[in-house]
Amino acid sequence: MEKNKVKQIHDYGQSIWLDFIDRQIIKSGDLQRLIDEDGVRGVTSNPAIFEKAINSSDDYQEDMIRLAKETSDLEVLFYQMAILDIRNAADLFQQVFNEEVKGADGYVSLEVSPRLARDTNGTIAQAVELWKEVDRENVMIKIPGTAEGLEAIRHSIEEGINVNVTLLFGLDRYRAVTEAYISGLEARLAKGQPLEHIASVASFFLSRIDVLIDPLLEEKGLKEYQGEVAIASAKMAYQIYKEIFSSERWEKLRAAGAKPQRLLWASTSSKNPAFKATKYVDALIGPDTVDTVPMETIIAYREEGSPSLSLEQDLDKAQTILTKVKDAGIDFDLVTAKLEEEGIEKFINPYNKLIQTIENHLK
Repeated sequence: MEKNKVKQIHDYGQSIWLDFIDRQIIKSGDLQRLIDEDGVRGVTSNPAIFEKAINSSDDYQEDMIRLAKETSDLEVLFYQMAILDIRNAADLFQQVFNEEVKGADGYVSLEVSPRLARDTNGTIAQAVELWKEVDRENVMIKIPGTAEGLEAIRHSIEEGINVNVTLLFGLDRYRAVTEAYISGLEARLAKGQPLEHIASVASFFLSRIDVLIDPLLEEKGLKEYQGEVAIASAKMAYQIYKEIFSSERWEKLRAAGAKPQRLLWASTSSKNPAFKATKYVDALIGPDTVDTVPMETIIAYREEGSPSLSLEQDLDKAQTILTKVKDAGIDFDLVTAKLEEEGIEKFINPYNKLIQTIENHLK
């Protein structure tokens, strides 16, 4: 019998995390089956996922009514409900977290409010609060990799909080994120505090890059590169990762027990129906990386996936693509800045809708 294709990905050193959570998938045993049968090794969540879960189920109604008696702040109420889900999922993944290399995987991510994406101090305060409230060693707090988020990332790492850096699109910002991570660890080490338990990922959003840049490529006569820029950028990011996390500076932290901040591929479902559903997953399989995928992509990969060690294949082609984009006059910095703004809005809008949904349920 052929081994499950999703599970095969882990043979190449990459971890698959599910980009979805709700109470039903936990209670029904479906999440446990994904761990056992597909080798799923973590979970990520975001406001859109919680909005869908709460709006399409009665599973939260009882908690909403109970918590509304304790607080009139609907954001506080939401996070109290979300924390229950995150704790339950984290407990389920404790078995993965406790594997031979403790803390290699088994993480569940909870995001700070998207309304704080441009608020450094607000992000710091909520990251600390959520970390304490969830009270699970295998949780990551998601902080956007905006300019304002960099200090929040550094501070959170210094405080010993696991961080999932989200909303990354460009290579320069990725370098800045690794600097925030390393600086946070160095500050912690200088205070004589342990590093062994701290984990972090840097999440690159892929398909959204191609959605925005593909029409520009057609205008510039570069249609043959449609659907390839995000993959090329991710491959170059991995080269930066290898450079930074093999440096002399990093080796001092490694010797003190620090773990590298893994790259995570997000937004890996194909937005263009002309592309294979497993396109972004197949193209970026490599050691010490994570791919967070929605349920539909896991289902598609079971049938259509082609797992292989692909992340470092065709690096010259990847560099050529990025060079051609630049030479064509496409300003990738402007593209990634626009993607960041759109990304923030795409989280704020469902978050606002989520709060409105809770209010409507309580009327």
